[in-house]
Amino acid sequence: MAESDGQEKTEQASGKKLSDARDKGQVAKSTEVNSLALFGGGLMLIFFSQQFLSGKISSFTINIFSTLDTLSISRNSIQEILKNDAFFLLSTLAPILGGMVIIAVVVNVAQIGFKFSSKALMPTGAKFNPVSKLKGMFFSSRSFVEVSKSLLKLGLIGGFTYYVLSDSIVKTTALVELSTSEIMQFMLEAAYSLLWKISMLFLIIAIVDFSFQRFKFKKDMMMTKQEVKEENKQSEGDPQIKSRIKKMQLQAARSRMMGDVPKADVIITNPTHFAIAIKYDLTKDAAPRVLAKGVDSLAQKIKEVATKNNIPLHEDRELARALYKMCDVGDQIPQSLFKAVAQILAYIFQLKNYRKKTIV
Repeated sequence: MAESDGQEKTEQASGKKLSDARDKGQVAKSTEVNSLALFGGGLMLIFFSQQFLSGKISSFTINIFSTLDTLSISRNSIQEILKNDAFFLLSTLAPILGGMVIIAVVVNVAQIGFKFSSKALMPTGAKFNPVSKLKGMFFSSRSFVEVSKSLLKLGLIGGFTYYVLSDSIVKTTALVELSTSEIMQFMLEAAYSLLWKISMLFLIIAIVDFSFQRFKFKKDMMMTKQEVKEENKQSEGDPQIKSRIKKMQLQAARSRMMGDVPKADVIITNPTHFAIAIKYDLTKDAAPRVLAKGVDSLAQKIKEVATKNNIPLHEDRELARALYKMCDVGDQIPQSLFKAVAQILAYIFQLKNYRKKTIV
């Protein structure tokens, strides 16, 4: 199993690692698929263009032989001949070459999708270092594998070609008895038989190489557990830092909550485990609102702050538990608990009014 820094690569590559590798031009790609597409596509282009090609070659040949008796050799005539020959080659081969360029682009997009990678084109010192280039070409495991594949492919194609042609060579002994047209027909059939059989061999090689490249790329992209942790830290943040931030946020929220306790109308308690601070502003709220709540030590702190600020404490075990479970800080109390809380608030408000009258 692949290892990195002493650790086994046991984890599948993450989406981020695959995306980063793609940005650098590292993808699962088989050159044999490209070779198959260019070879087979080129044959098809030539086959479907044979009438066009034969017409162009025929007219060019006729023009050459028809002007042999009037041909004069001079600098101007040679320049004219070279210009005509260049134009003939360009006009004849351009459709074929253009079609093969399109095939190459389509095959590449089909293998890896369409994405332009600027990072792969960026010049780096390693790209211009002749020593590293020579080491990569002659002394790396990758170059050894590629050379071995090329030799194997050459041996397979050479042996297969010999096997196919050996039968045709035996049949050529009978060509002396055939007419010119029959000989041409035999040669064309032998050529097409050889080419489509070689195409089938190319197809098998391409399938095997494409599967191998996918497997190798997937294996190379695998990650160690430590790499997965480091990536998670980079993408989501260090868990320890996140924990400290969360703790600070919780402390800040508790501080704000404790600051609201003196504004409460009543503290409903369990009495020892729960404490819920309730406020009812008739001008703003449709129902009483929870200003603070706590359990155990936090409940004790809420009651201490309430006592210091003369906020009445009311003991109701079931109501305290229900409020703590059903309400968050800032929530209005649910309708199912409104009657019980309203009775407590009515009593508290009456008690406050009574005290005011007594003081007066």
